Order: sequence, then structure tokens, then C-alpha cells
Amino acid sequence: MKLIKAFLVVSFEALMNIIFALPRYKVFFYLKKGLLVSMGAKIANNVFIYPGVWISSGKNLVIEEDVDLAKDVLITTQGGVFIGARTLIGYRSQILSSNHTIPPIGEPFPVSGDSYGKIHIEKDVWIAANCIITAGVRIGEGAVIAAGSVVTKDVEPNTIVGGVPAKFIKKRTAKI
Repeated sequence: MKLIKAFLVVSFEALMNIIFALPRYKVFFYLKKGLLVSMGAKIANNVFIYPGVWISSGKNLVIEEDVDLAKDVLITTQGGVFIGARTLIGYRSQILSSNHTIPPIGEPFPVSGDSYGKIHIEKDVWIAANCIITAGVRIGEGAVIAAGSVVTKDVEPNTIVGGVPAKFIKKRTAKI
């Protein structure tokens, strides 16, 4: 039974790798969306999924319309992930709704367990390249996350944050 389960998991991962390696043409979006929906995700229309995106497992994922997932984005969904409309997620960014817990000294890491936290990204957010969004974070509407940032705390609406860990840089200004 263990061997069969392992074979099915590896086969599914191989299929996912093939489908998510396809270019971002509209026709391939339906294949990618279909695979994610079969895993329990809710995906709106006009979501651009570049090659190399990896989403595991798809369950507890909601992506609204006009979202752009750039090349090599990684999303773990066990804790729940919501991505609002018109959001841009830059190259190689990671949205991690789960993490390993740190065990007491003397206990091994592989059996330490997992912790989960919902990630909620409001609409009109720009997450630049190489960012990490950690479990339990809420990013407010209109926020901008500077390239290379690690977001460990909530981000207020219409603010720009950056750094490791991400800190307030400035408020966005209105168009005059």
C-alpha cells in the first residue's frame, strides 16, 4: 500500500510538473486551472500562470481575476491562501502558508510537525521578485512588497515595505 501511494504521489507530481511547464498561452491556462480545481482550488478567469509555477497542494487556494503568477512562483496552500484581483506576484517569489515547527533539543526535525497560517493578499497588490510571504500574514489592498523582502507581519493597505524582515518604507501617494 505504501509503495502504491508513493507511486501515485510521484506520478501526480510529474504530471503537475509537465502541465505547469507549459507556456502562459490562454489554452494552457485551462489545463493549469483544471488541475488546480481538481485539487480543490478556486481559480477565476484571466489568471496568468507562467512556466515553472509550483502550487502544493491546491486545496485551500482562492485566486481572483487578473492575477499574474510569474515564472517559478511557489505557493503552499495547506494553511490557506487568498490572492485578490489584479495582484502581481514576481519571479521566484514564495507564498508559504505552512512551516515546520522547531522541536525541543534532542527531538528530530522531520517529525517535529507542521504549523499553518492563512495568507490573505488583498486586491491590487504588487509582490516584486524573490519575496517570501510567511504563514499567517495579511497584505492590505494596494500594498507593494519590494524585491527580495521577507514578509513576517501584516502589511497595511497602500504601503510600500521592504527588507529582511520587511519594514515600512513609505505610503503610496495618490495620482494628482
